[in-house]
Amino acid sequence: MFTVKERPDAIETLELRDEDAKSMLVLAPARGGIATRLALGGKHAFFLDESTLRDSTKNVRGGNPVLFPQPGKLEGDAYVHGGRTYAMKQHGFARTLPWTVESTRTSDSAEATLVLASNDTTRASYPWDFRAEYTYSLRGKKLRITQRFTNESKSDAHGPMPFGAGFHPYFHVRQAHKRGMVLGTKATRAFDNLSKRTGPIEPFDLTRDEVDLHLEDHGDGPFTMTWGEQALTLRASPEMSRWVVWTLKGKDFVCVEPWTCAGNALRTSQGLIELGKGETRELWFEIESTTK
Repeated sequence: MFTVKERPDAIETLELRDEDAKSMLVLAPARGGIATRLALGGKHAFFLDESTLRDSTKNVRGGNPVLFPQPGKLEGDAYVHGGRTYAMKQHGFARTLPWTVESTRTSDSAEATLVLASNDTTRASYPWDFRAEYTYSLRGKKLRITQRFTNESKSDAHGPMPFGAGFHPYFHVRQAHKRGMVLGTKATRAFDNLSKRTGPIEPFDLTRDEVDLHLEDHGDGPFTMTWGEQALTLRASPEMSRWVVWTLKGKDFVCVEPWTCAGNALRTSQGLIELGKGETRELWFEIESTTK
């Protein structure tokens, strides 16, 4: 049985369930449209630091933050377009703005669609009018997020709308399980964001003080994660070809993040998706439990 219900919580206001599969998803639309909690087949998948969720002055550390219109960090936290400099903080503004619940349904999955539309706040750092529509669909032991981006600009004054997108899921991996965790990827090369060097991928050592690897050639195949008694398979649309692995020593999470472009793309224009006036692009991301 599929259910979608409002929760008596000021922030985490929507709960999706597949009762038969023992799967559950919690959304916080007003807190950047973030999925805060996820259980698949009765096993919790996300790490969440409650203190960052409840403090609106902090970025949420946990759940699955939404990255748009630029994953990663811009050099100098700014980019130039049309001779004007626009400021934008790391990972874009979508994760800090309130989203609207447009619809829910329970016919063949537990589903909710959240929307972020351009406004005066977004135009100050991103001059295009847009609509970002994210549909969270929970069925069985799988979560699928379908993203639709539309350029709603009324004129071509700023040219095609360039953007990057991604997610920043924090998977709940205890420090004790990091040493034996197995990550499955086809990537052979990575940019190490700590040393600022690119080279062949060595065996992942997730016990280091910090790991921040940007996999450059994973491609569009599945990314697998196995640790303790958990096994997950991540899949994404072909545009999300750059995957980031990030963790900190002493913290019970490992982030595996699908991005469409590198972190400085709004400055370099490399890997950006462009939409003409009135055009729409659809992307998707899936998290599936493959635990036996």
